[in-house]
Amino acid sequence: MAQPAGNSQWLRGKVKAVLSGDTLVIMGMTKAEIPPEKTVVLAHLSAPRLARRGGQDDPFAWDSREFLRKLCIGKDVVFRTEYTIPNFSREFCSVFIGTTNVGNEIVTHGWAKVKEVKGEVTPEHTELLRLEEQARQQGIGLWDRSPGSVDAAIRNLPPSAVGDPSNLDAMGLLAANKGKPLEAIVEQVRDGSSLRVYLLPEFQFVQVFVAGIQAPSMGRKQTQESTIASDIPSDEPNGDSNAESRGPLTSAQRITASPAFNEVSPDAFGREAKHFTEIRVLNRDVRIVLEGVDKFSNLIGSVYYADGESPKDLALELIENGYAKYVEWSASMMEEEARRKLKAAELQAKKNKLRLWTNYVPPSTNSKAISDNFTGKVVEVVSGDCIIVADDSLPFGSPAAERRVNLSSIRCPKLGNPRREEKPAPYAREARELLRTRLIGNQVQVSMEYSRKVPLADGSAAPVGPTDSRVMGFGSVFLLSQGKEREDVPSTTPATAAGQQPGVNVAELIIARGLGTVIRHRDFEERSNYYDNLLAAESRATAGRKGIHSAKDPPSMHVTDLLTTSAKKAKDFLPFLQRNRRMTAVVEYVLSGHRFKLFVPKETCSIAFSLSGVRCPGRDEPYSNDAISLMRRKIMQRDVEIEVETVDRTGTFLGTLWESKTNVGVILLEAGLARLQTGFGADRIPDAHLLAQAEQSAKKQKLKIWENYVEGEEVPNGATNDKKQKEELKVVVTEVLGGGKFYVQAVEDKKVASIQQQLASLNLKEAPVIGAFNPKKGDIVLAQFSADNSWNRAMVVTGPRGPVQSSKDKFEVFYIDYGNQETVTYSQLRPLDASVSSAPGLAQLCQLAYLKVPTLEEDYGQEAAMYLSENTLSEPKAFKAVIEERDASGGKVKGQGTGNILLVTLIDEESDTSINAIMLKGGVARLEKRRRWEPKDRQQMLDELEKFQEEARTKRLGMWEYGDIESDDDENPLPGAKKTGAGKR
Repeated sequence: MAQPAGNSQWLRGKVKAVLSGDTLVIMGMTKAEIPPEKTVVLAHLSAPRLARRGGQDDPFAWDSREFLRKLCIGKDVVFRTEYTIPNFSREFCSVFIGTTNVGNEIVTHGWAKVKEVKGEVTPEHTELLRLEEQARQQGIGLWDRSPGSVDAAIRNLPPSAVGDPSNLDAMGLLAANKGKPLEAIVEQVRDGSSLRVYLLPEFQFVQVFVAGIQAPSMGRKQTQESTIASDIPSDEPNGDSNAESRGPLTSAQRITASPAFNEVSPDAFGREAKHFTEIRVLNRDVRIVLEGVDKFSNLIGSVYYADGESPKDLALELIENGYAKYVEWSASMMEEEARRKLKAAELQAKKNKLRLWTNYVPPSTNSKAISDNFTGKVVEVVSGDCIIVADDSLPFGSPAAERRVNLSSIRCPKLGNPRREEKPAPYAREARELLRTRLIGNQVQVSMEYSRKVPLADGSAAPVGPTDSRVMGFGSVFLLSQGKEREDVPSTTPATAAGQQPGVNVAELIIARGLGTVIRHRDFEERSNYYDNLLAAESRATAGRKGIHSAKDPPSMHVTDLLTTSAKKAKDFLPFLQRNRRMTAVVEYVLSGHRFKLFVPKETCSIAFSLSGVRCPGRDEPYSNDAISLMRRKIMQRDVEIEVETVDRTGTFLGTLWESKTNVGVILLEAGLARLQTGFGADRIPDAHLLAQAEQSAKKQKLKIWENYVEGEEVPNGATNDKKQKEELKVVVTEVLGGGKFYVQAVEDKKVASIQQQLASLNLKEAPVIGAFNPKKGDIVLAQFSADNSWNRAMVVTGPRGPVQSSKDKFEVFYIDYGNQETVTYSQLRPLDASVSSAPGLAQLCQLAYLKVPTLEEDYGQEAAMYLSENTLSEPKAFKAVIEERDASGGKVKGQGTGNILLVTLIDEESDTSINAIMLKGGVARLEKRRRWEPKDRQQMLDELEKFQEEARTKRLGMWEYGDIESDDDENPLPGAKKTGAGKR
């Protein structure tokens, strides 16, 4: 029985939802984030019943709801309760939009019936009856009796896909509509990022998760749906009855209604996020672009709703207002541009600490924003993402003038390290070559953007102190001259926070060619000011399948690095390099003022190259750095021409180098940064007269090294005023190999005593447990030396394949502090603490300088090794080792006879004779072959040693017993060559 409302007054509100043709949800006009809301029924009216999740509507039910939805949704209204029904939660109201009576408007268009009134008839009810009769007479709305109109007004809904995925071919729907907008009406909002919608025109009821985001959960409710749904009694229109006929409760409903049911509260901001979504899309027309389907056949899509003239992205709105988080699993289905916008919006919400991010604490980062702009000339391209620029504002030659700039927010493939046997990654050379050809020698503008502190040892997981790290500067580099680079970089760039680009962004050029990737920075991590442009360039490169994004095999090039091989291999390349008088090369590195590392494309090899007859000051000598700086500015990574004359005993090629048809030796001599050495043979040097003229010019102007030059006081060519002192060491010989090689240990080296003390303090009684300790090749361990059972540091050279199976498994080890090598069992090995194993080995590999000593496999090789042992190991004795040369071509130590070599004159101070001379005198060694362009100090040494060789030859000792030795091997012993045999004392 209806009861009139007591003291009812007019209220203001906004229509939030339209549940049927006669029922509205109205929310209050308050400033609260979630205003109160009320479900009201239009007084005296009854609209047809809508089907729920399948089945059929009453005739015209959908058209009735649609009329009311389009009339009221989102509109401001005033309403007043006219009457209520006992035990029924809803109120029956009059509703006005401005001056329009909503009830009258519905009846006028024939979309609702007027109920009979039991009792006094009010003027309002009388007016409704009049309007209903008028609509009936016109045959509109519910009163349309034209043939087929009733049948056409009944929706026969397909089975709902919500709760039963088998009712929808989700993958088929996605395949047919991927990327296409689908028209839909939102019927329910489960939470801020989960909607239930009707897909039009088939009215398929589906659940859609908003792509790329996740809103807070709404928890679980006990008796009500978590979303707005009609709870009008199923059979009674508009609440005329007291609604007893709901039917028995299901088992699920009984459990939910049970006091034992554990309700889960909504997450923080869950209700607010849901309300935010409801007031924008609930019961509204939306467009859904399907992005994907999850494993439960739920649809994942982007949702767009109308807001004035332009559509808005629901996901972006939720993220921007702090109501949702970005989630990668569904964002990965979206286009790159959309994902970028969501990530940027989330970052801004975090910075502003909006709602979900109120208590957000940014993660610690090792990057720091900086602002420093300068212009300069590119001197070197270190890799595809790192260059060195000479700052125009600093003096030429100043150590601070060359500034290393890492390109912001990009990463290119690594070039590797030949000395560590690391090969270049695919496209690493191509990335560096692109920058080399575009940037070297060109003017650029640099905008430094951030710095980052990184550990000195890459990949180190241990915490680092201030002295264990270095600061790297990152910035954007712009090429001011515009050429074919514009092919890959759009002429019009999107607006950025940094404004208009001053030229071609080098990082964008690399990314657009597919030769690098954009770094996905963590939140609050500093990044390039042109980050969006970089991401757009990466999208273009990916779409175009360029470079590293291509499915094709990457280009491969095998480059022989003759700087890391033996001198013999370098000699083998000499005929190929002399085949054409002049060859094109690229200067890869300036090793000193007159010595460079060159890449020769035609022979695909890298060589050490030295200028014939031109010598710059050595390391730590005055003007050494000036000469290096000049060469870096003039020829570093430039295309040059070379003419190779010969190769020296260390594997360095000698010749002449031209850059832009200018002899580089002339440049050095004119600048007063080099001397001309005529002792090398001026007749064979191209442009020798130009070199002499350049030196004379520098002398007259008293430039650099000639600042104290006095005409008439000639300094001998090939020497400096202050002769460089050779390095000397006091050593003991610990092991003798074949071919004149041996190991020494420095006397009075504090490291020796320190390591011995550390080893003595170790507890070595317990044997290792099999399985817990598995030594691998290259590991530093403790090994028990078989001769005296002492424990020493050793490197594992070879071992069994796979894990250790027995204590008798064999390992070949090299004692890094003494130079011995032997085979031991697993029981004779122990693990070694990193504090002890990290120190370099104390044994240094040496070779007798100026001599050719036969190897163990050659004639007199065994005798030579024995003779050297007798003179160095027969009694404890210290020697003076004068270092004549250093051969660094041996690379890393991998066992006995490997690694870098010192070529020495070994002097017995007691007898004041050299072991080099004793070996010659005994006839077990001979002098290296002379060259007519040898430096004078070397010629003097060879002259002195030749006396001892002549004595052995005269007396027919050793290898001279059958007379002169035929030169079956023209060249000298190769200090960097791989040893063919080994011997121990």
